[in-house]
Amino acid sequence: MIKYLLLLVNMFVALVLNFIFSDISININVPEQVEAGNEIYVEITLDKSDFDSFARFQQDIPAGLTAIPVNTSNADFSFKDGKVKFIWLKLPYEQKITISYKLQVDQRLKGSFNLEGTFSYIADNERKFVEVDAKNITINHSPTIDPKLIVDISDFKNLVAPVKRNEPGIDQVKCIRQTPYLAQGSNEFIINLLVNKGNKEKFAKIQEAVPEGYSAVAVESKKAIFTFKDQTVKLLWMNLPTDPYFVVSYKLVPNESITEKPKMEGTFSYIESDNTLSINIVESNVNLQNVSQENLLAIISVQGETNEPTEYVQPQNYSGKVKIEIAESALKLIREDTKLTNMLEPESGIYYRVQVAAGHRPININRYFKKYNLDKEVRTEFHEGWRKYSVGSFFVYKAARDYRVQIWNTTSIDDAFVSAYNEGKRITVQEALMITNHVWIR
Repeated sequence: MIKYLLLLVNMFVALVLNFIFSDISININVPEQVEAGNEIYVEITLDKSDFDSFARFQQDIPAGLTAIPVNTSNADFSFKDGKVKFIWLKLPYEQKITISYKLQVDQRLKGSFNLEGTFSYIADNERKFVEVDAKNITINHSPTIDPKLIVDISDFKNLVAPVKRNEPGIDQVKCIRQTPYLAQGSNEFIINLLVNKGNKEKFAKIQEAVPEGYSAVAVESKKAIFTFKDQTVKLLWMNLPTDPYFVVSYKLVPNESITEKPKMEGTFSYIESDNTLSINIVESNVNLQNVSQENLLAIISVQGETNEPTEYVQPQNYSGKVKIEIAESALKLIREDTKLTNMLEPESGIYYRVQVAAGHRPININRYFKKYNLDKEVRTEFHEGWRKYSVGSFFVYKAARDYRVQIWNTTSIDDAFVSAYNEGKRITVQEALMITNHVWIR
């Protein structure tokens, strides 16, 4: 009899829990139409009942659209490889929360697409999902663009697929600067530079003149050595990134009350057949912020098709001087910045490290951290404009958490925290836990 009563109680609890956790509703509010070149404002309202644990909201975004966060409701926002993600370690207390973002529409687009979404969460150690009803959005073509350039959104991702690397203009070295723009809610200007390196692998340099009244700070250097001196920005590579094309970024910080858009000039220099060549950086009104690799290649292709000038300049009185300058400058900075001997190497899969410090200026890692008597080697990486220093490599979150506590208890470092990686790239700890199904432990 007692067993029967317990069984009934368990069934009743299960029914109640299923009712509670299924009582989640999501509504997406978007316009039905938009003109190419404009923005789509996407607002998602989540009625989550009293659920407040791990959660993720994800949407697949077609090629040609770029997502920019507006209101995240304390979620970690990311847009990469055509996916918008909002990830919460713990959902806000309120029963109803609203998140929103903007979709920038490429001015060449037309056609319609469905915007769907999935809300996932963990309950009773199981991952559960709530699918969102699709919203259909129509993109009307822009009347200001050449009709020959207009592409249906369903075909946009294939726009660059037929392009072969040996076609004229694709192997050609190019460097394109996005027109400087103000960072959201700031008076700082963002400078994004798209490099198409062709088959170049070794020494290379970006050099840009920065207007008076501004200083420059690295944002994404792609492992280049970034310097700012005498109103000149330099990014130096001993070895170029393996990707055939990539984006580097830095920001201009006004020293005074400057509001006008900075006028930039710069060059990209590289080695070819033991000679140094230099091309002018071309400024264009393109979007290089959080853009997929396919869209980057489309930008490179269009840049060639529009015949915008990309001039190869042989330095005057050339005698190998520029090549020597690139190499010697890089080697000098390597000697001065001993962090490069402690660079963090990527590992496979999901893993965790414990970050112990971060800063903008280079330091002597061995000398600086010697006083803490850490039993693991400190490594450094560039991330979001910072030099970040971390220790350890843990494939289980709990082990990283325990080592963080050990650092708290045995050193004066009281702000150490766990960082997560996927195939060598930083992700949020919440996302790593979702992927591995590991349990969060404070």
